[in-house]
Amino acid sequence: KSLGKWVNKQRMFYKRNTLSSNHIQQLNSIGFIWDHLEHAWNERFDQLCTFKAQHGHCLVFQYEAQYTTLGRWVNQQRESYKKNTLRSDRIQQLNS
Repeated sequence: KSLGKWVNKQRMFYKRNTLSSNHIQQLNSIGFIWDHLEHAWNERFDQLCTFKAQHGHCLVFQYEAQYTTLGRWVNQQRESYKKNTLRSDRIQQLNS
């Protein structure tokens, strides 16, 4: 049994509300990430905030070597917004 499978099972049990409160508490105590996609989005958002603080704007270009990943993420957010598939809470965060 791999660690990755075990982690995925814990997340699944948590979402289904079948994980004991003791296990939830133990996992929380070590900083367990319950939603890895949400966590990744928040990390990129934090990177964008840092970029804006340093450069005064959010025009992150994908072709700039040091900002390739962040630039792709920003582009994906813009595309999702245009397609009306970006969650309203994320729109609010990006507009803040």
